[in-house]
Amino acid sequence: MSSLLPISTTLSAFPSTTTQLAFKARTNQTQGFRVSCNHAQDEQNDNKIILPESQKLVLPNVDRRNLLVGLGSLYTAVNLPAAMAAPITSPDITSICKDANSGIGDIVGAVRTRKCCPPSLGKTIKPFVFPTETTVRKRWPAHAGTKKQVDDYRRAIQAMRDLPDDHPHSFVSQAKIHCAYCNGGYTQVDSGFPEIDIQIHNSWLFFPFHRWYLYFYERILGKLINEPSFALPFWKWDDPAGMPMPEMFVAETVDGQPNSLYDVYRDSRHLPPAIVDLDFDGKDKNIPDQQQRACNLATVYRDLVRNGGDTLSFFGGEYVAGDQPVANGAKSVGSVEAGSHTAVHRWVGDTNQPNNEDMGNFYSAGYDPVFYCHHANVDRTWKLWKDLGLPGHVEPTSPDWLNASYVFYDENQELVRVYNKDCVDIGKLKYTFLENSKEVFPWRKSRPARRSKTDQVASTGDVPTVDQLKFPVSLENILKVRVKRPAVNRSKEDKATANEILLVNGIKFDSDKFVKFDVFVNDKVKDGVFTTPCDPEYAGGFAQIPHNDMKKMSMSSAGRFGLTELLEDTNTEGEEYATVTLVPRVGCEDLTIGEISIKLIPLA
Repeated sequence: MSSLLPISTTLSAFPSTTTQLAFKARTNQTQGFRVSCNHAQDEQNDNKIILPESQKLVLPNVDRRNLLVGLGSLYTAVNLPAAMAAPITSPDITSICKDANSGIGDIVGAVRTRKCCPPSLGKTIKPFVFPTETTVRKRWPAHAGTKKQVDDYRRAIQAMRDLPDDHPHSFVSQAKIHCAYCNGGYTQVDSGFPEIDIQIHNSWLFFPFHRWYLYFYERILGKLINEPSFALPFWKWDDPAGMPMPEMFVAETVDGQPNSLYDVYRDSRHLPPAIVDLDFDGKDKNIPDQQQRACNLATVYRDLVRNGGDTLSFFGGEYVAGDQPVANGAKSVGSVEAGSHTAVHRWVGDTNQPNNEDMGNFYSAGYDPVFYCHHANVDRTWKLWKDLGLPGHVEPTSPDWLNASYVFYDENQELVRVYNKDCVDIGKLKYTFLENSKEVFPWRKSRPARRSKTDQVASTGDVPTVDQLKFPVSLENILKVRVKRPAVNRSKEDKATANEILLVNGIKFDSDKFVKFDVFVNDKVKDGVFTTPCDPEYAGGFAQIPHNDMKKMSMSSAGRFGLTELLEDTNTEGEEYATVTLVPRVGCEDLTIGEISIKLIPLA
């Protein structure tokens, strides 16, 4: 067994004061009303607000969205509770935009601008219209592109670079899109909350926003070189052959000319033939390539199957109008976003730069062409996840997700509003991904091998249970705790209807730095046998790119980790308690955990 990541049993837990997000009135209004939401089974009643008996004479049951519209000034004056939720709505991005003010820890040393607002052409926002052409754009694996595909891609990016910076299709303007949506350029003003920023990471907006972003980026590039069938490459890091950074991005010049795909701000240690680490924690593991490939495949399997077993575990937690983008501890980050997605960002970013530019920080990531290639594969993981056809692998059905919207410049320089609901079927968007029809995805067969019972020892009783700790607890050192399970020895039928999920809630940490901790469950190996991310005891990692507001501030999030297969593979399905070990890797000096629990999550 590898001694890659030894775990000690040091326990550090100290009591602290729990802080909670309070509703903040923005006027002098001193009297309000309370509502609760009844989750009725029928679609007609799903959005009704059910009021306490004492209030029914004042305000009858009404549709919550109609009420939001009717409340007028009250809606904009008070941060209403979740029962009053509505979809996140991006404003007119050319008229209501501010300099990026979050996620950039070292403003003085920043190598990219914070002025991320798009140019204004004086146009009004139009509704999105699905493409009508018959041609389907076929995205291709970056490590196996034809000469024409690579040449066209370089030519298109160069054409984008040649445009004036203030052109909506320019390379700089396209890079700024990510900065504006991810680093505080827009607020929820169109939803009635002008003081609250929009943040498309760490929630169920992550996948659909980036899908739309690439959709327009791809079509703009194709129009610039007059290639109707132009398609983006994807960095196929879920395939051993595609795990190094694609070669076309590496050289500074090609045939004596500048390589439009080159970016100076990358970690020089991670250029080909280095194998990407999909569980990167800021430190190179220096393990053999064969082992790194195997660990990567196990990570992809974990992201798409084990930890992505239900809608919110894969997409991320609900995020609706009125929610603070980083301060709501109920939010959870999706399995791919927290896993392989964040690892690649950090692995590529230049650690010699003050903010880990370009890929290592959201405000600058769009300046590296690798970003779009990486996210094309992130987008592909959504399709792969859905195509598995497993119970629970369905998109959100809440109107708050379906009707969330963003505004982009399209390939014709028109402003269009797009909705999550319209990007679910990529066939309607006229693009797909080239796959080997005979291929069996290698990660699909990378479920960690079952732990040999001869390598295990009996459970010990000296580990405290969650009710013996006073939360929040520190993660400055390794935290080990026993958590009571809702059921044991579940049948196959039971497992087909509900996933057993480990919930780590109220994760609070300094948002001005990269943070990562790992989660192990029922790690009962003998002395001298060490557990690694390739092993069945590894539940997954929690990782975050900086999200600070130019000063040290606390950010809250949550993690969800699938246990159904893990318990089988660690021979612990029959145990009443699961032993959970949280291992700090980087940036956890001030991190605290608010709650640890295990629940059964019904599958759709």
